[in-house]
Amino acid sequence: MTTRLADIAVQAGVSEATVSRVLNGKPGVAATTRQSVLAALDVLGYERPVRLRQRSEGLVGLITPELENPIFPALAQVIGQALTRQGYTPVLATQTPGGSTEDELTEMLVDRGVAGIIYVSGLHADTTADMQRYDRLRAQGVPYVLVDGFSPKVQAPFISPDDRAAMNLAVTHLVSLGHTRIGLALGPKRFVPVQRKIEGFVRTVQDQLGLGAETVESELVQHSLYTLEGGQAAATALIERNCTAVVCASDMMALGAIRAARQLGLDVPKDISVVGFDDSPLIAFTDPPLTTVRKPVPAMGQAAVRTLLEEIGGTPAPHSEFVFMPELVVRGSTASAPGERGRS
Repeated sequence: MTTRLADIAVQAGVSEATVSRVLNGKPGVAATTRQSVLAALDVLGYERPVRLRQRSEGLVGLITPELENPIFPALAQVIGQALTRQGYTPVLATQTPGGSTEDELTEMLVDRGVAGIIYVSGLHADTTADMQRYDRLRAQGVPYVLVDGFSPKVQAPFISPDDRAAMNLAVTHLVSLGHTRIGLALGPKRFVPVQRKIEGFVRTVQDQLGLGAETVESELVQHSLYTLEGGQAAATALIERNCTAVVCASDMMALGAIRAARQLGLDVPKDISVVGFDDSPLIAFTDPPLTTVRKPVPAMGQAAVRTLLEEIGGTPAPHSEFVFMPELVVRGSTASAPGERGRS
């Protein structure tokens, strides 16, 4: 017990006496200090005493796509932590190919009496999907918030990154390095974030390189799947069209683009520059470290929870879209265009 107290005290940065007071439920400990001790317990893998376990205010469902793309677990973690801090218990429901659909997961969560649901990159982002499913959910009295995607047909709060601004950041960075032939690799066109990225990309390339919109869309935009293999296929096509730089709509696709370049005997970034999107966990440690546009995951996750809890509390959030600004993170996968290197 003494060893455990000492470990927890060091981890929390407080005295053993303070740890003892928290564990024994004694008064006179500041809320932030108490939270530090509880966090230290969790980090060190100790079980919380029964009296310190948080009573649940209720369940909140979180429906995400597959978890192979590390940006989804990262967002789920932010949302889960924010819910737990507010006394709610998050229930993670994941879609997988051939598994449960969004509608089936929704029904399962509603049957379990969830207080609300947060959807990440769901059917609300698909312009071909029937949006009446969300009206039916509202009619059942279940509050919900929609992350990554937008539909004017759904009267609900939306949380999104600024996809157009993200493309402006990426293209501007590459143009500053002397690239004039820049490609865009992204997912199927029916998704709203894809359409917005194309708009931002086309507009920036037009403004900065003077190319016509039709030329940009037909020659420099390549649709594929949001996977490593999809990025590889799209990048291969763009490199064959003489692109010296490729902007990808996800970090997973960017890793595929780097693999495509290497299979074609090209060096990244000497022969071709690659920019990702998301700034997923561990992406700074790839070879080379990936230049990417950082999605504001902490801000988006916390806003989704805050907005949902307002709805649950009877103060509906405005039925509008909250848009968060991304940020360019320059690392080792971008460099001067091959023809510019001697001059720079």
